[in-house]
Amino acid sequence: MKFRIPESMRILCIGAHPDDCEISCSGMGALWREQGHSVTFLSVTNGQSGHHELAGSALVHVRTEEARRAAEIIGAESRVLPLPDGHLEPSLENRLLLIRVIREIAPHVIVTNRPNDYHPDHRYTSQMVQDAAYSLMVPNIAPEVEAMPFNPVILYWWDHFVFPGPFEPSIVISIDSVFDRKIEMMHQHTSQFYGWLAWVIGEMDSVPAGEEERKQWLRRFYRARYVPSVVDRYRDALRARYGEEGGERVVEAEAYSLCEYGSQASPDELEQIFAVDR
Repeated sequence: MKFRIPESMRILCIGAHPDDCEISCSGMGALWREQGHSVTFLSVTNGQSGHHELAGSALVHVRTEEARRAAEIIGAESRVLPLPDGHLEPSLENRLLLIRVIREIAPHVIVTNRPNDYHPDHRYTSQMVQDAAYSLMVPNIAPEVEAMPFNPVILYWWDHFVFPGPFEPSIVISIDSVFDRKIEMMHQHTSQFYGWLAWVIGEMDSVPAGEEERKQWLRRFYRARYVPSVVDRYRDALRARYGEEGGERVVEAEAYSLCEYGSQASPDELEQIFAVDR
Protein backbone atom coordinates (compact mmCIF):
# COMPACT_ATOMS: atom_id res chain seq x y z
CA MET A 1 0.00 0.00 0.00
CA LYS A 2 1.48 3.33 -1.06
CA PHE A 3 1.67 5.72 1.86
CA ARG A 4 0.03 9.12 1.45
CA ILE A 5 0.04 12.01 3.90
CA PRO A 6 -3.61 12.54 4.91
CA GLU A 7 -5.24 15.91 5.43
CA SER A 8 -5.64 15.14 9.13
CA MET A 9 -2.49 13.55 10.56
CA ARG A 10 -1.70 11.55 13.67
CA ILE A 11 1.70 12.58 15.02
CA LEU A 12 3.58 10.46 17.56
CA CYS A 13 6.55 12.07 19.31
CA ILE A 14 8.69 9.47 21.09
CA GLY A 15 11.23 10.43 23.74
CA ALA A 16 13.14 8.37 26.25
CA HIS A 17 12.06 10.47 29.25
CA PRO A 18 8.95 12.47 30.19
CA ASP A 19 10.48 15.86 29.29
CA ASP A 20 12.36 14.94 26.08
CA CYS A 21 9.56 15.75 23.64
CA GLU A 22 8.83 19.05 25.33
CA ILE A 23 12.46 20.13 24.97
CA SER A 24 12.95 18.95 21.41
CA CYS A 25 9.71 19.09 19.44
CA SER A 26 6.93 20.78 21.42
CA GLY A 27 7.07 23.85 19.18
CA MET A 28 6.08 21.69 16.20
CA GLY A 29 3.66 19.85 18.47
CA ALA A 30 1.90 23.14 19.20
CA LEU A 31 1.86 24.12 15.50
CA TRP A 32 0.48 20.72 14.49
CA ARG A 33 -2.27 21.00 17.09
CA GLU A 34 -3.18 24.46 15.78
CA GLN A 35 -3.81 22.79 12.42
CA GLY A 36 -6.08 20.21 14.05
CA HIS A 37 -3.70 17.26 13.84
CA SER A 38 -3.59 14.65 16.63
CA VAL A 39 -0.39 14.74 18.70
CA THR A 40 0.80 12.19 21.26
CA PHE A 41 3.91 12.54 23.42
CA LEU A 42 5.21 9.10 24.39
CA SER A 43 7.92 8.59 27.01
CA VAL A 44 9.51 5.16 26.69
CA THR A 45 10.76 5.20 30.30
CA ASN A 46 9.02 6.30 33.48
CA GLY A 47 11.53 8.88 34.76
CA GLN A 48 12.15 7.05 38.04
CA SER A 49 15.90 7.75 38.22
CA GLY A 50 16.28 11.36 37.12
CA HIS A 51 16.41 13.27 40.40
CA HIS A 52 18.83 13.98 43.22
CA GLU A 53 16.23 13.81 46.03
CA LEU A 54 13.10 11.97 44.84
CA ALA A 55 13.15 8.33 43.71
CA GLY A 56 11.06 5.28 42.92
CA SER A 57 7.27 5.29 42.63
CA ALA A 58 6.98 8.78 44.11
CA LEU A 59 9.20 10.20 41.36
CA VAL A 60 7.35 8.19 38.69
CA HIS A 61 4.08 9.76 39.83
CA VAL A 62 5.57 13.26 39.75
CA ARG A 63 7.11 12.81 36.30
CA THR A 64 3.94 11.28 34.84
CA GLU A 65 1.78 14.11 36.16
CA GLU A 66 4.21 16.74 34.86
CA ALA A 67 4.10 15.14 31.41
CA ARG A 68 0.29 15.04 31.49
CA ARG A 69 0.02 18.72 32.43
CA ALA A 70 2.52 19.71 29.75
CA ALA A 71 0.63 17.89 27.00
CA GLU A 72 -2.68 19.40 28.12
CA ILE A 73 -1.40 22.89 27.31
CA ILE A 74 -1.64 22.18 23.58
CA GLY A 75 -4.38 19.54 23.77
CA ALA A 76 -2.01 16.63 23.13
CA GLU A 77 -2.07 13.18 24.69
CA SER A 78 0.67 12.01 27.05
CA ARG A 79 1.70 8.39 27.54
CA VAL A 80 4.45 7.09 29.82
CA LEU A 81 5.53 3.46 29.50
CA PRO A 82 6.39 1.47 32.67
CA LEU A 83 10.03 0.86 31.73
CA PRO A 84 12.61 2.00 34.32
CA ASP A 85 14.53 5.18 33.58
CA GLY A 86 18.24 4.52 33.14
CA HIS A 87 17.75 0.79 32.58
CA LEU A 88 16.37 0.72 29.04
CA GLU A 89 17.61 -2.03 26.75
CA PRO A 90 16.73 -2.57 23.07
CA SER A 91 15.43 -6.05 23.83
CA LEU A 92 12.91 -8.02 21.80
CA GLU A 93 10.43 -7.70 24.67
CA ASN A 94 10.70 -3.91 24.70
CA ARG A 95 10.59 -3.72 20.92
CA LEU A 96 7.35 -5.72 20.86
CA LEU A 97 5.90 -3.42 23.53
CA LEU A 98 6.75 -0.39 21.42
CA ILE A 99 5.31 -2.01 18.27
CA ARG A 100 2.01 -2.60 20.09
CA VAL A 101 1.83 0.97 21.37
CA ILE A 102 2.67 2.48 17.98
CA ARG A 103 0.05 0.30 16.28
CA GLU A 104 -2.58 1.42 18.80
CA ILE A 105 -1.89 5.06 17.91
CA ALA A 106 -1.33 4.29 14.19
CA PRO A 107 0.65 7.49 13.52
CA HIS A 108 1.32 8.86 10.07
CA VAL A 109 4.45 10.59 11.40
CA ILE A 110 6.84 9.58 14.18
CA VAL A 111 9.33 12.07 15.64
CA THR A 112 12.22 10.93 17.85
CA ASN A 113 15.92 11.49 18.54
CA ARG A 114 18.82 10.14 16.49
CA PRO A 115 20.63 7.01 17.73
CA ASN A 116 23.91 8.85 18.42
CA ASP A 117 23.47 10.47 21.82
CA TYR A 118 25.20 10.70 25.19
CA HIS A 119 22.38 8.94 27.06
CA PRO A 120 21.87 5.18 26.58
CA ASP A 121 18.10 5.57 27.07
CA HIS A 122 18.07 8.04 24.16
CA ARG A 123 20.20 5.80 21.96
CA TYR A 124 18.11 2.72 22.64
CA THR A 125 14.80 4.56 22.18
CA SER A 126 15.92 5.57 18.71
CA GLN A 127 17.17 2.08 17.94
CA MET A 128 13.88 0.57 19.08
CA VAL A 129 11.92 2.94 16.83
CA GLN A 130 14.14 1.95 13.90
CA ASP A 131 13.86 -1.74 14.74
CA ALA A 132 10.07 -1.46 14.98
CA ALA A 133 9.57 0.47 11.73
CA TYR A 134 9.21 -2.33 9.19
CA SER A 135 7.60 -4.72 11.67
CA LEU A 136 4.68 -2.35 12.18
CA MET A 137 3.27 -3.73 8.92
CA VAL A 138 4.04 -7.41 9.60
CA PRO A 139 0.86 -9.17 10.87
CA ASN A 140 2.70 -12.15 12.36
CA ILE A 141 4.78 -9.95 14.67
CA ALA A 142 2.81 -9.00 17.82
CA PRO A 143 -0.34 -10.44 16.16
CA GLU A 144 -2.54 -9.49 19.12
CA VAL A 145 -2.54 -5.90 17.79
CA GLU A 146 -3.61 -5.36 14.19
CA ALA A 147 -0.71 -4.53 11.87
CA MET A 148 -0.60 -1.11 10.26
CA PRO A 149 -1.30 -0.90 6.50
CA PHE A 150 1.53 1.61 6.03
CA ASN A 151 4.92 2.53 7.42
CA PRO A 152 4.96 5.98 9.08
CA VAL A 153 7.33 8.75 8.09
CA ILE A 154 10.04 8.88 10.77
CA LEU A 155 11.76 12.16 11.59
CA TYR A 156 14.65 13.01 13.89
CA TRP A 157 14.68 16.19 15.92
CA TRP A 158 17.84 18.32 16.10
CA ASP A 159 20.89 17.39 18.17
CA HIS A 160 24.44 18.70 18.43
CA PHE A 161 26.31 15.38 18.22
CA VAL A 162 28.86 15.02 15.42
CA PHE A 163 30.02 11.38 15.66
CA PRO A 164 29.58 9.25 13.59
CA GLY A 165 27.88 12.01 11.58
CA PRO A 166 26.47 15.47 12.33
CA PHE A 167 22.78 16.30 12.15
CA GLU A 168 21.72 17.44 8.67
CA PRO A 169 18.29 19.08 8.59
CA SER A 170 15.67 18.21 6.01
CA ILE A 171 13.59 21.18 7.17
CA VAL A 172 13.90 24.08 9.64
CA ILE A 173 10.75 25.70 11.02
CA SER A 174 10.22 28.93 12.95
CA ILE A 175 8.41 28.37 16.25
CA ASP A 176 8.30 32.05 17.24
CA SER A 177 4.48 32.09 17.25
CA VAL A 178 4.26 29.22 19.76
CA PHE A 179 7.44 29.68 21.78
CA ASP A 180 5.56 30.89 24.85
CA ARG A 181 3.59 27.64 24.82
CA LYS A 182 6.79 25.62 24.48
CA ILE A 183 8.18 27.34 27.57
CA GLU A 184 4.87 26.79 29.38
CA MET A 185 5.05 23.08 28.58
CA MET A 186 8.65 22.81 29.76
CA HIS A 187 7.70 24.80 32.86
CA GLN A 188 5.33 22.01 33.90
CA HIS A 189 8.37 19.76 34.39
CA THR A 190 9.22 21.36 37.71
CA SER A 191 11.16 18.40 39.06
CA GLN A 192 13.40 18.43 36.00
CA PHE A 193 14.22 22.02 35.09
CA TYR A 194 14.14 23.59 38.55
CA GLY A 195 15.41 20.48 40.31
CA TRP A 196 17.36 17.72 38.63
CA LEU A 197 18.78 19.55 35.58
CA ALA A 198 19.61 22.67 37.60
CA TRP A 199 21.38 20.42 40.12
CA VAL A 200 23.31 18.58 37.39
CA ILE A 201 24.67 21.81 35.87
CA GLY A 202 25.39 23.35 39.28
CA GLU A 203 22.82 26.14 39.08
CA MET A 204 20.43 25.27 41.90
CA ASP A 205 21.30 28.51 43.67
CA SER A 206 20.25 30.54 40.63
CA VAL A 207 16.73 29.03 40.33
CA PRO A 208 14.19 31.64 41.49
CA ALA A 209 11.16 30.83 43.63
CA GLY A 210 8.50 32.85 41.80
CA GLU A 211 6.46 31.40 38.95
CA GLU A 212 7.13 34.12 36.36
CA GLU A 213 10.76 34.45 37.43
CA ARG A 214 11.20 30.73 36.89
CA LYS A 215 9.80 30.98 33.36
CA GLN A 216 12.30 33.74 32.57
CA TRP A 217 15.08 31.57 34.00
CA LEU A 218 13.85 28.68 31.85
CA ARG A 219 13.90 30.87 28.72
CA ARG A 220 17.53 31.75 29.40
CA PHE A 221 18.34 28.08 30.10
CA TYR A 222 16.75 26.98 26.81
CA ARG A 223 18.17 29.77 24.68
CA ALA A 224 21.70 29.30 25.98
CA ARG A 225 21.68 25.65 24.94
CA TYR A 226 19.53 25.47 21.82
CA VAL A 227 18.90 28.75 20.01
CA PRO A 228 22.45 29.59 18.87
CA SER A 229 22.95 26.07 17.53
CA VAL A 230 19.64 25.78 15.66
CA VAL A 231 18.80 29.32 14.56
CA ASP A 232 22.29 30.61 13.84
CA ARG A 233 23.58 27.39 12.29
CA TYR A 234 20.63 27.08 9.92
CA ARG A 235 19.98 30.75 9.25
CA ASP A 236 20.41 30.20 5.50
CA ALA A 237 17.67 27.57 5.54
CA LEU A 238 15.41 29.98 7.42
CA ARG A 239 16.09 32.72 4.86
CA ALA A 240 15.30 30.29 2.05
CA ARG A 241 12.01 29.36 3.69
CA TYR A 242 10.81 32.74 4.97
CA GLY A 243 12.60 35.17 2.68
CA GLU A 244 15.63 37.29 3.46
CA GLU A 245 13.93 39.60 5.95
CA GLY A 246 11.64 36.95 7.41
CA GLY A 247 14.50 34.51 7.93
CA GLU A 248 16.56 37.18 9.69
CA ARG A 249 13.68 37.89 12.07
CA VAL A 250 13.33 34.29 13.28
CA VAL A 251 14.38 33.99 16.92
CA GLU A 252 13.26 30.46 17.79
CA ALA A 253 13.29 27.44 15.47
CA GLU A 254 13.23 23.65 15.43
CA ALA A 255 14.99 21.47 12.87
CA TYR A 256 14.12 17.98 11.67
CA SER A 257 15.81 15.33 9.55
CA LEU A 258 14.16 12.50 7.60
CA CYS A 259 15.10 9.03 8.89
CA GLU A 260 16.17 6.45 6.32
CA TYR A 261 13.71 3.98 7.83
CA GLY A 262 9.97 4.36 7.54
CA SER A 263 8.18 5.85 4.54
CA GLN A 264 10.44 8.15 2.57
CA ALA A 265 8.61 11.44 2.25
CA SER A 266 9.28 13.40 -0.91
CA PRO A 267 10.09 17.13 -0.64
CA ASP A 268 6.43 17.90 -1.43
CA GLU A 269 5.26 15.45 1.24
CA LEU A 270 7.62 16.99 3.78
CA GLU A 271 6.13 20.36 2.98
CA GLN A 272 2.69 18.87 3.54
CA ILE A 273 3.72 17.47 6.92
CA PHE A 274 5.17 20.83 7.94
CA ALA A 275 2.48 22.99 6.30
CA VAL A 276 2.01 25.05 9.46
CA ASP A 277 3.59 28.38 8.56
CA ARG A 278 2.62 29.23 4.99
